[in-house]
Amino acid sequence: MRLLQDITESILPYRFRRFVRATHREFIFRRAMSKFLKNPADYVHSKNAVLSDLIYGWGNESWSALDEYLSACIEHALNSQGPILECGSGLSTILVGAIAKQRGLSHWALEHTPGWAEKVQKRLNGYNIDSVVLCVKPLKDYGDYSWYDVPLESMPASFSLVICDGPPGSTKGGRYGLVPVMRKRLKAGCIILLDDVAREQELSITQKWEDDLGATVEFFGSIKPYVKLAVIEK
Repeated sequence: MRLLQDITESILPYRFRRFVRATHREFIFRRAMSKFLKNPADYVHSKNAVLSDLIYGWGNESWSALDEYLSACIEHALNSQGPILECGSGLSTILVGAIAKQRGLSHWALEHTPGWAEKVQKRLNGYNIDSVVLCVKPLKDYGDYSWYDVPLESMPASFSLVICDGPPGSTKGGRYGLVPVMRKRLKAGCIILLDDVAREQELSITQKWEDDLGATVEFFGSIKPYVKLAVIEK
């Protein structure tokens, strides 16, 4: 099989191979999305073929959330009692946005890269997911840190769930800006899912948020750890 693959790759032009891969990814994504939309609750557990197919079909494995984190996002979106905020956009925006639409919830997603936002919005439009407000603005310098330039005047008074997988770790202050910028909208009971806590920066941010919010902290994920913070103080 490997020999056949090597021969095929040596004979077929690169552009054609890329087209075939893209076509295959699209087929897999559409098939998996069709299954997911029928009943998202079936996919609250990681290590299932549909989530794996969605990640593969999305085509951004290097940066996309792994199935453990995605399944947590799905589970908490299914149980959220109010608006959802997402820091960074991607596959999770599509899946959580679909759940938000089914449950009549508002879902705000923050993104600073126009080209990437265009890809996400195209998928949202394709599946008629109109529950998501995708805010696309360059990151703003707040002094000690940079974070999203959020339209606070237009946003809900409080969020019940925050999915935090952005901005990139290379940003000044990393993801810390969520709490100082959005503090008044992170009321008691709000759940924050912070990805990439295997990195020292995210661990440090977790400790700061725990103190600033008066939150409980739980660690999850065996391959790519993430943390769940539950706000318990006003």
